[in-house]
Order: sequence, then structure tokens, then C-alpha cells
Amino acid sequence: MRIGPLTIQPDVLLAPMAAVTDLPFRTVCEEFGLGLTITEFLSANAICQGADKTIAKMTPSLGGRRFGVQIFGREPHLLAQAAQQALHIGASLVDINMGCPAKRVVAGACGAALMREPELAQELVRAVRAALPPTVPVTVKHRAGWDERHLNAPEFACAMVEAGAAMITVHGRTRAQGFSGTCSREIIARVRQAVPAHVPVVGNGDVVTVDDYFAMRQETGCDAVMIGRGALGNPWLFRSIAARLAGRPDPGPPTIEERRSVFVRHVQLICELTPERRVLHELRKAVAWYTKGLPRSADLRDRVAELQAPVAIMDETMQYFSALQDRVFRNTGPADAGQDDPRAVREKLLAPRTSIDNDQRPVA
Repeated sequence: MRIGPLTIQPDVLLAPMAAVTDLPFRTVCEEFGLGLTITEFLSANAICQGADKTIAKMTPSLGGRRFGVQIFGREPHLLAQAAQQALHIGASLVDINMGCPAKRVVAGACGAALMREPELAQELVRAVRAALPPTVPVTVKHRAGWDERHLNAPEFACAMVEAGAAMITVHGRTRAQGFSGTCSREIIARVRQAVPAHVPVVGNGDVVTVDDYFAMRQETGCDAVMIGRGALGNPWLFRSIAARLAGRPDPGPPTIEERRSVFVRHVQLICELTPERRVLHELRKAVAWYTKGLPRSADLRDRVAELQAPVAIMDETMQYFSALQDRVFRNTGPADAGQDDPRAVREKLLAPRTSIDNDQRPVA
């Protein structure tokens, strides 16, 4: 898929999710071969005011990988300034959020509320487009509409393209639905039919399996798929999609050892990139993601919730995976030491913290 001058391969993107798509999470997903990740959605107003917590989330991908930054707001000059900051850290594209259904965002007449103000939404796109060089696309993510009586996604998408948007992502739910009910693939198909053929349309919503990915593509005609909640603790979904798109056999679901190994990798990234005050919370989330659906995982989550030391959470989870692996794969040898060696990660959890504790992450 091409977005202006950018080529995205394979045709699958990671959705920007608040309190989820931080740099460790994005990195794990990137290592499984998806096409592009986008930061958590960030307030343009907070960025322009220099809010440390928001700016700390505007992080470039590791290893020089391309990435996008998503911003939200309703004041054109603030979105333009925020877009320029995204450009400064190397963003490959800037996405404008016009689909967030959260009450605190909609109460400020941002996010999905902009679908009721298409003229202002166009002003925002024009302002961001004017603030960036032609090589950096401006894209828009929006919903099916405000509610079932106002399904204006096709008209709204065309208005955004007219204002300069180079890609449209449609979440097939209304703002009134939030994340309940089901995603309408029909409305995504209508957007694809309405938008000029050279502008890619990305389908989003209810894609949690490989079959869901291909059903979305087939039923809507969309050019790519954006996956959100389906990626939680499941980066192997991107591996399977990439394999099938390339005509290779699907590697299938992960083994227990693969789950353990990627969990350790994620913990390693949390150790390196997350401020100390947030490590405990992020570790608990990772435990829940990578053990979901496994035997007695609820008991593990309960135990971890009571632990107050990161190294204790690591030890408890390693014991859980070891017991599970012994039960299922009794003849499997020990994992090779390396970047996913639990001993090395455990040492990092015990080591003194660095300046990352003050949210001083690398941004260039």
C-alpha cells in the first residue's frame, strides 16, 4: 500500500491506543513484521504547552523504523505546531484523530465530535498539511459516524481527502457504540467506494484473527487493515498475516516457549524504556496479555496484583511458564541465553535506574 510517497508493506498497521501503544509495545509488534506503528494519540494542546508526560509518549521507533504520530485537538494552529514537533523527531506521517469516543475527549469537542463539524475538521487537515513537507503524509482516522442516525463516514472521508488527507482509516463503529456491539464492514466499504481510488482506505475494528483480516479486506475492498485490541499479547497475529500475504504457510499460534520468550523480550523493553514509577503497572499489563487464555492464568494475575516488586512479578511469571511448559512440553530443553534470557532481564530489574526515570527518553 502507498500513502503518498510512502510504501507500507505488509498491508497491516498497528492502531494507536491510549496507554497501550507505548514504545515497548510498538517495538514488539514491529519485530513481528507489521507495516507501520503509530504512537498513542496525543493532545496537540499538551504538546504545545510542553507537557512532559505527553511529550514523553511522542517517541520514534527503535532501529530507524518508520512510525507515525497521532494527534488530536480542535485548534488548527496547535495541531500545526504539534505536527512540526512530530516531524522533528522523524515521524513518517502525522495522523489526526477524529474518532476517539472517550467522554473526556468528546467533551472538549475533539475526537469523534469533529464528525459533526466537517468544516472545522477540514481546517485542521489543511493546517497540518501546510505545516509539513510534501514527503510527510497527513492522514485521518474517524468512525462510522456519531450514531446510527448520522452515518456520515463516506461524505466525511471525502471532505478530509479534499482538504489534503492522504489516507483514511475508518473504525466501523459509531461514537455512540464506543467499543460495544459489532463493527460495520458495510460502512467501511461505502467509504472505499466514495473516496478516490488513489487514496488508500484502511479498515479498523473487530480484527482479532488472520481470517478476520482477510474477511475485512474481501468484504470492504479496503487497502489495508489496522489492528488494535487484537494485538494485545498477540504479536504473532502480524507474523501470520505477513506469511499468508507472502504466500507462505501460516506459522500458527505460538508455543508456550514462544509466549515466554516474547514476554521476556517485552519486559526487557519495559526495563529499558519505561520510567520507574510506571514499571510495576506495565509489567502487570504484560503478564495479563501474554497469559490470557492459558490454564490458571487468572490465578497468576491475582498473585501478581499483590506483588509490589518488579523482580517478584518476573519470578512469579517465569515459574508459571516453567510449570506450564513442563506440563505440555516435558522434553523441551532450556531456552538459549540471549536478548530474551530471563536472567539478564531479572538483573536489569534489580539494577539502579538511569535518567529514564524522569521521562528523559531519546526523541531523536
